[in-house]
Order: sequence, then structure tokens, then C-alpha cells
Amino acid sequence: MKRENMIWSERKRNALGLPWTFTVYGLAEDRLFVKSGVLTVHEDEVRLYRILDLTLSRSLWQRMLGLGTIHVVSSDKTLKNFDITNIRRSADVMEQISELVEKERDRKRVASREFMGGGYDDDGQDDDGYEDDLNQ
Repeated sequence: MKRENMIWSERKRNALGLPWTFTVYGLAEDRLFVKSGVLTVHEDEVRLYRILDLTLSRSLWQRMLGLGTIHVVSSDKTLKNFDITNIRRSADVMEQISELVEKERDRKRVASREFMGGGYDDDGQDDDGYEDDLNQ
């Protein structure tokens, strides 16, 4: 994670609200980073336009400590769904991520379609009339 490009960065906090963990989250204009580990460090990223949904949850304990967890649903092949756990100002961070996701989708001209009920008709075609890769 390059510090000069970061909009937001924070270390995951433990159950007492202290930043004594080895997971760091970072947010840049176009990517969200997750870095973890001590001896073996694993760093992963998801492009913001691949984020499909964000959910905020705050347990009683988290609310008492001013923390929260953001659940991220993405179409990324390696990260897929993951949590940004025990971070301060979680509602503000979630809003910031959401705004950047929309900006990046507009910039990349990425449109997501949401289908209710599966999105396929009896012929195995998408609701838009085009065949999907499921039948090939």
C-alpha cells in the first residue's frame, strides 16, 4: 500500500478497541486494500467498481467503543465478500467508500444490473433477451 495515494487508512482494532492487530485497511481513489500478517504478509486489493454492496453492523460492544464493521460484497475473484472489522467512524468510512465506488463506476462506465428472481426466463436467457454463458 502506497501511503501517498491513500485517502483513508486504519488498523483493525481488537475487542478492547485498541489497534493491536496486524491487519491494515486502506482506501485509494480506485482501490480498497487489505493487508494482514506478521511474518508472512498478505496484501489484497479490490477495484472499487467491483464492489456491489456495503453493509454496516455495530454490536453493543462496538457502539460502546465507537467501532463498527463494514461488510463488503464484491465481484472480485479473490476477495469476494469480506469484512472491514472494528474500525473507528465506520458510518463515515462506509459513506466515503460508497461515494468513491459510484465515482469509479461512472468513470469506468460500469453499469450493474440487478435482477429479481434470478434474472433468467424459461429459455435460459437473460431478461434482456441475450443468451448467457450458462447454456454453453
